[in-house]
Amino acid sequence: MTRMPAVADRFYPGNPEQLRSAMDMLVPDVAEEEKEQALAVVLPHAGYVYSGATAGFTISRVRVPETVLIMGPNHHGRGEALALGTEDWQMPLGKILVDRQLAADILRGSTTITEDDEAHLLEHSLEVQVPFLQQVQPRLQIVPLVVSQLSFSQCRKVAQELATAIRNYEQPVLMVASTDMSHYESRQQASQKDKLAIERILALDPQGLYATVIGQRITMCGVIPTTIVLLTAMELGATKAELVRYTDSGEASGDTSQVVGYAGLIIS
Repeated sequence: MTRMPAVADRFYPGNPEQLRSAMDMLVPDVAEEEKEQALAVVLPHAGYVYSGATAGFTISRVRVPETVLIMGPNHHGRGEALALGTEDWQMPLGKILVDRQLAADILRGSTTITEDDEAHLLEHSLEVQVPFLQQVQPRLQIVPLVVSQLSFSQCRKVAQELATAIRNYEQPVLMVASTDMSHYESRQQASQKDKLAIERILALDPQGLYATVIGQRITMCGVIPTTIVLLTAMELGATKAELVRYTDSGEASGDTSQVVGYAGLIIS
């Protein structure tokens, strides 16, 4: 079985030529030697007209290996709480294989992550990242993981399991945490709240991020994947995080009364 695109022609162009043209525009061409060696990136997942420039600018700054673990929130509530997809993906820019070795290693070593393609059928949070990754890594393979609401202690356990699998894997792996920031608040409110969450990421404080988003009622849809990715990166030796860009939907729409926030960060 193959997973087909769920949001082509809505979040991004479904026509391969138009999508390639969009990628050429959104992802700056950076020489490989100028790119950073990263453990993880945090990328937004809205329609490209809104968040594509932030995602493209951020991914252009890092070396993207052949294997990328993409983790995003479950917007539809389908499937398992921690759903790892094992079907290959047919995308407009070509077929993307699942890295079966790493996927199998993760499933074998985990008591929490389940093999489940149901959760991926309609989910856009991972799908919109794939063309950006294809643009910079033609031999891309992915491990797609959709996550639902978890406690912080569950996040920590998942991170330990992922870190063990990645550490034992013989090839480099980049993690992508897919999230938008505040939803449908004024630009002033959104930027104030998002600053609090971003500060916790920059401080490499996953527990603080989790507590801040809940305590301040920040509508950051991918706080769970971001928390897990941050915890996993720290298990793998991360020592710094850097904000590449923060913006909101008002930059494209002109409406600053109700915006969605977007951040691009690099964790290394």
